[in-house]
Amino acid sequence: MEAAVAELERVQNQILERISKLELTYLPQNDVSSAAVSVTTSLQSTSDTEARLSNILRSNSVNNFLFNKVPAEYYDCSLESRRDILAAASIDHLCKSIVLVNTQAPANVTDCSDRNNSKYYVVVVQYTARFNAETVKNFLYSLNNGKIPKKKFNLRLAPEETSINLTGYEHNAVTCIGMKTDIPVILDEAIVKLNPDFFWLGGGEVDLKLGIKTSEFIKFVKPFIVSCS
Repeated sequence: MEAAVAELERVQNQILERISKLELTYLPQNDVSSAAVSVTTSLQSTSDTEARLSNILRSNSVNNFLFNKVPAEYYDCSLESRRDILAAASIDHLCKSIVLVNTQAPANVTDCSDRNNSKYYVVVVQYTARFNAETVKNFLYSLNNGKIPKKKFNLRLAPEETSINLTGYEHNAVTCIGMKTDIPVILDEAIVKLNPDFFWLGGGEVDLKLGIKTSEFIKFVKPFIVSCS
């Protein structure tokens, strides 16, 4: 009997959470943050990661953001199902952060101290897009005014262990916020053009996703905006 009651409560909470998420999609964009805080607080416990990242965002004048805890089977779901779980505007609003390493960087380039010529970059792209490393290579070559040979730029996916060490986040949890290392960020231009301007990406834990207003993300993170898909 107790097990049945517990299961009923779980289902009821899920239904209430879905209703609250759907209500958020109809709110004016400026109201998302305050409503999101209420929903997050009342319907799910706040993890240490969520609390830490929320504090970072708010202290940097980012107010329109929302954390959502997703079910364990999230990554087994279709993009359409993930969109519904997050109450995202579309599947194009679902994005990911990937850590890239310049495998041909000069020997003296070993870290991220020079954002124009960094050993590593974090690229934020849509799940529906196909990342084009060649466009990033051309962008970095131009960014350095052609002073560095183009052959010295070869961006490849960083090994998972390297990504974890640099960001502090595991696979499927990577976010640009609160990384262990200040890695330069490249934001795909297609994300900037999304309407509404509120997209989703990793939230620091595998089952935690972060929705954020694009303009506030750009103002805080100060990414390079590149057409790379």
